[in-house]
Amino acid sequence: MHITTVAHWLDGLMAIKRRVPRARDLAPLIRFKRPELDRTKRRLDAALTIEDLRRIAKRRTPKAAFDYTDGAADDELSLQRARQAFRDIEFHPTILRDVTNVTAGWNVLGQPVALPFGIAPTGFTRLLHTEGEIAGARAAAAAGIPFSLSTVATCSIEDVVTAVPQGRKWFQLYMWRDRDRSMALVRRAADAGFDTMLVTVDVPIAGARLRDVRNGMSIPPALTLRTVLDALPRPHWWFDLLTTEPLAFASLDRWPGSVAEYVNTMFDPSVTFDDLAWIKSQWPGKLVVKGIQTLDDARAVVDRGVDGIVLSNHGGRQLDRAPVPFHLLPSVARELGKDTEILLDTGIMSGADIVAAIALGARCTLVGRAYLYGLMAGGEPGVKRAIDILEGGITRTMALLGVTCLEELAAKHVTQLRRLVPIGPPA
Repeated sequence: MHITTVAHWLDGLMAIKRRVPRARDLAPLIRFKRPELDRTKRRLDAALTIEDLRRIAKRRTPKAAFDYTDGAADDELSLQRARQAFRDIEFHPTILRDVTNVTAGWNVLGQPVALPFGIAPTGFTRLLHTEGEIAGARAAAAAGIPFSLSTVATCSIEDVVTAVPQGRKWFQLYMWRDRDRSMALVRRAADAGFDTMLVTVDVPIAGARLRDVRNGMSIPPALTLRTVLDALPRPHWWFDLLTTEPLAFASLDRWPGSVAEYVNTMFDPSVTFDDLAWIKSQWPGKLVVKGIQTLDDARAVVDRGVDGIVLSNHGGRQLDRAPVPFHLLPSVARELGKDTEILLDTGIMSGADIVAAIALGARCTLVGRAYLYGLMAGGEPGVKRAIDILEGGITRTMALLGVTCLEELAAKHVTQLRRLVPIGPPA
């Protein structure tokens, strides 16, 4: 330091009048937080993003169960690209709007929702946390959003309704080779009051979920040397698994092979467009087709009278390098948005992602991994924390964009910045 600068600094110190601090001056500055004794609440309160919940979930869940949720097919490029697509957007805020009151609800498939997202159907959920689907259904009902129950859930249709009589419930259908058995499940869901059915059409066979193969994932998890060693730092997970009701499935009691082998054995690869009318004739509620990945297929199912479509590549768990649903959304919305309700999943990790999807034409989004990270991080309170994080991100993003309701969101608010530009149109 230059000698002149040092001299000026010393002169400044000498010129400042100093005194001994008094207690009444210090009191307003002291802020001691009351210690939180509930370890789960303390852990969840520290999570500010869905990625924070993911890190907690990874610490607390055995590798095979965590990877079953976190992983995707082959090189997992579809999932990476889907998440990157939401990062690669530019928002265009409007200013000087009164955003004192922001509301994020509207009607989806004929009934109101408090937020523009629902919980996606996920299979084998009690493998991840013993509270499983019940935790998701309760948290969804409390938040005023739909909960979707999978064909391969670990909780029966009737048990979900008994535990959570209130709230919207959707049923997700995988068509089994035994079609009579599939339709028996459909009738049970209708009789139990489920108002919407999501027919999943992107699983003719299982994708190559390599993490599951490498982890030796089985249903339920087997006590091998590997799983025992993995369980040592996570005794709470095994304690919950072994001291609560045994895992039960709608479709099986135990399966000695992998999840992929189960899919290839049980699911029907012969389902076609012609089957939609047959399925629709047996379902009294709204019918939505989940797994649409091209504009032509979206148009084809809408022409067959479905009530909605879900743009989805199954969370990247089926065909790797499949189209990114968020990239497909604008063209589908322009062509079909007046004729059907468009839902979207895959890659959603924040409330801002959901706002971007609504602005570009989605009526509702579905979150799978985001909800499961919360479940693994802390059961039902963890699911509520995930919903709260997403809700906060939605309302904050809307206010910063200068909009007070979902109806005001429009394509002008979002620009998609593409990294992957096609060389030319498909042949």
